[in-house]
Amino acid sequence: MSQEKLGEAIGLTFQQVQKYERGANRIGASRLFDLSRVLDVPVSFFFDDMPADAAAARVDDEDETAGGEERATGGYEPDPMAKRETLELVRAYYKINDPSVRKRLFELTKAVANAAVADAAE
Repeated sequence: MSQEKLGEAIGLTFQQVQKYERGANRIGASRLFDLSRVLDVPVSFFFDDMPADAAAARVDDEDETAGGEERATGGYEPDPMAKRETLELVRAYYKINDPSVRKRLFELTKAVANAAVADAAE
């Protein structure tokens, strides 16, 4: 099902569906229920891979703040793989057509990360 068709089924624009999918906006309980009904899956489907510490975090059932800004919940740190920054980084990385340049960038990134870990350990 396309984002546009899903949006129509629950009364949203496809842009709002994109924001939910990317994690830019939080999904409230009622909206999650609507999604589960349209997609014909139980609400629990959306929580199958949820880490235990996230499941224990306070549930906030509002869709988003007034300006559509992201909100932090308690001390919960979101999975870095679900962040918009990560998605943008991966997309930019795969736009590099030369495999050797891509590999060098990959190795550079790993080296910088390893150096940061070593510095933090000192």
